[in-house]
Amino acid sequence: MTATTPPRARPRPAPAHRPRRPVSYWAYLLPMGVGFGLIVLVPFAVNVWYSFFSWKGGAAPRTWVGLENYRELLQDDVFWRSFGNTLYLIGAVAVVPTVIGLVLAALLFDHIGRSFGARAASVLRAAYYLPQILPIAVAGVLWSWILETRDGALNSVLRSLGVTTLPDWLGDPGIALWSIMLMLVWLQIGYPVVVLMSALQRVDPELYEAAELDGAGWWRRFRAITVPHIRTDIYVVVLTATIGAMKLFAPVLILTKGGPESSTYVPSFFSYRNFFELSRVGYGAASATVLAVVIGLVAGGLIFWQARSVEADR
Repeated sequence: MTATTPPRARPRPAPAHRPRRPVSYWAYLLPMGVGFGLIVLVPFAVNVWYSFFSWKGGAAPRTWVGLENYRELLQDDVFWRSFGNTLYLIGAVAVVPTVIGLVLAALLFDHIGRSFGARAASVLRAAYYLPQILPIAVAGVLWSWILETRDGALNSVLRSLGVTTLPDWLGDPGIALWSIMLMLVWLQIGYPVVVLMSALQRVDPELYEAAELDGAGWWRRFRAITVPHIRTDIYVVVLTATIGAMKLFAPVLILTKGGPESSTYVPSFFSYRNFFELSRVGYGAASATVLAVVIGLVAGGLIFWQARSVEADR
């Protein structure tokens, strides 16, 4: 029997000390910090303060109610329905346009650009992005005409095809939200196309050429080369589009004003209506505070998920 010696513990590496930041580093950040404090933090703190009052605004008296506005929010069906509608809008603003935009960007870069030239791809890219440069009021008026029940463009096409029972796109509670989502997909689709085509410029063309020599078709090149190399840009598109969907306000105001029967309410419109139209300043401030906190949590979660994914790829 031979005596065995226990393995010696491997010495732990000394913790790396971060180099001290020079003073100029903080000086560059100072204007952004001051601007963020004045434009975001101070108004948010004032909004939170107002949420503890019952107040009609202006010179009306303010009555301290503590957390009563938040307690009422928890029991407000319209408020929770507005958050449920936000999930649909995230699909219309972040999910569907990103998937379609990714496929279109890959087709323009890997097929159209190589078959018909870079100019053809650029023209198509600009055409997809055109709705993004329209003012939201113009886009809203345009889609109001398209979706109008009696003489709208969409129902005129359906009537010419022999459809007798024409849908009330913006007046039916069952389809009004889907009509807004249709407009949002059209409005948003150019954003991922432009961002992801720019990202594809960084992919080495030799990878595609080598894959073609190996017999890989377009779909296999898309899955094995395109998506992995622009994953970080896809995260950015999804993050910014998701935050935009949660803050969505103008399309709802222009197309339906939350109706019919509150079926198209979203949190920002709910806050606006209570704050300005119903003169329930404290209640509207409470709902805006909840919305801001939810957006912060979702954005933080997506950024954390992106950082973990990028770290895992290294």
